[in-house]
Amino acid sequence: MATKNRDYLFYELTNSICSVCLRKVEAKVIIQDDKVYLSKYCFTHGPEKVLISDDVEYYKQCRQFIKPSEMPQRWNTPIKYGCPYDCGLCPDHEQHSCLTLLEITDRCNLQCPICYADSSSAPHKSHRSMEDIEYMLDAIVKNEGEADIVQISGGEPTLHPHFFEILDLAKSKPIKHIMVNTNGVKIAQDKTFAEKLAQYMPGFELYVQFDSFKADTLTSLRGKDLTAIRQQALAHLNEHNVSTTLVVTVKKGWNDDEIGKIIDFALQQKAVRGVTFQPIQSAGRLEDFDPKLDRLTLSEVRRNIITQSDVFSEKDMIPVPCHPDCLAMGYALKLEGDVIPLTQFIEPDSLLEGQRNTIVFEQDEQMKEKVFNLFSTSHSPASSAASLKDLLCCLPKVSAPPSISYDHVFRVLIMQFLDPYNFDIRSVKKSCVHIAHPDGRIIPFDTYNIFYRDGLESQLQQIISGSSS
Repeated sequence: MATKNRDYLFYELTNSICSVCLRKVEAKVIIQDDKVYLSKYCFTHGPEKVLISDDVEYYKQCRQFIKPSEMPQRWNTPIKYGCPYDCGLCPDHEQHSCLTLLEITDRCNLQCPICYADSSSAPHKSHRSMEDIEYMLDAIVKNEGEADIVQISGGEPTLHPHFFEILDLAKSKPIKHIMVNTNGVKIAQDKTFAEKLAQYMPGFELYVQFDSFKADTLTSLRGKDLTAIRQQALAHLNEHNVSTTLVVTVKKGWNDDEIGKIIDFALQQKAVRGVTFQPIQSAGRLEDFDPKLDRLTLSEVRRNIITQSDVFSEKDMIPVPCHPDCLAMGYALKLEGDVIPLTQFIEPDSLLEGQRNTIVFEQDEQMKEKVFNLFSTSHSPASSAASLKDLLCCLPKVSAPPSISYDHVFRVLIMQFLDPYNFDIRSVKKSCVHIAHPDGRIIPFDTYNIFYRDGLESQLQQIISGSSS
């Protein structure tokens, strides 16, 4: 009898979780029909097959962007049940906190149909006390020594009655860069609010929702048409040049056709330093979302950036070494109407070394000519170079002529979070975006929203008990 081959290529083995019961299951990464799938089997709920990349070559490229893990200063929990049930951070984790979210409130002035934190204006939602917030900040600092980025979030953090006191407190701690994650409503409604935010620069940035130019898409994602709010908020931020990143929650068929348009728009905004695209994570409040139809992979978003924008090519959108499966980025310089993508000029080896080296533009003749001729006419290659701020977590610093500042940096980031469908334990161990738990634990964003937020941890204990029985 003739042998029969499988209709896929078995690429690697990992562990995942069942999307129904959340118990750990074995999973195969397979390549089939020029796509990459996670194929898993739960003895209770049967087989499950999930698309994790529609670009086989890029998926393989991510395996080449692996560098020695950067560890935190301390561990928060012991290894007891195995990943992902010991968060965290436990000694089995493979990455420190490049960015840590500090959630200061559960309250929000919107009721978005999509919200991983399930925030709202409901009476039971509350603000965290200053004592709790300082305790969480201190936990972040103890883990990191000097934290790279702390993102103050919620809910809607600008609603907290002590919002500016919290910013003052964060500024007093050893933190390199502070972000505020906001829907922009308060900034749009109060011009003086943006003026006050500007006083916290440098080392300060806003992370502002900006999902679409279409009213129906905004209503689908945010519950109302926020076009005027977004425009007014940006006008106030531009006036005071408050460093801003636009963050786009991407839903297939709703706003994935606007990716290039949003990048082009962002490039015209004085205060905007870049755009972050986040495919929807199946967590929290998630109305009118079918994971089989509405989810997007990182590779699909990457392709849309390349095809819809004239700025970034395939060579410019590369994996971020700290967590290459879930982070991809490209960055550029913008000055006097010109935009020059820079990522392709970085040697991959410089990203993968254990220490964060400095990239010096003068080492690349083509880059040297573009930078100095276009942007630094008063300087020569022999001029002393000044170091820019870290452009993004886990990237080297960039040494550039003094005339180039953080205002000239533009970055595009894809940040994909794992959920019960695409969960890959091999990958989540490399997660570098974490959330500070009120009890002092520092937990990966991916696992926090599945197992550790609010009442979910009681369900986790049931899962652990069921798995060990």
